[in-house]
Amino acid sequence: MKHPTIPVNGEGKAGVFTHARERYERTRDLCRARLYAMDARMRTLTAEPEEGAATAEYAVVLVAATGFAALLVTIMKSETVRKLLLDIVKQALTMGG
Repeated sequence: MKHPTIPVNGEGKAGVFTHARERYERTRDLCRARLYAMDARMRTLTAEPEEGAATAEYAVVLVAATGFAALLVTIMKSETVRKLLLDIVKQALTMGG
């Protein structure tokens, strides 16, 4: 592992504290930038949605429910399904007593 070069100050001594301070400042700035980005993302996610979007979602759900109901009515009109359900109910009633 290669160690970073530590700068030398004007007196010819290693600037350990200068190097540590600069590293701290870079880390602090990076943390602040990430914190600001996370704050912006959280504010965006928790913002109130548009009122029209909720109405559109309800409309989609109602259309899907209506289609499903129509499918169930069509299936229930089938003589085979009606007989199958009637057999299940009769079997359940005979098991009970």
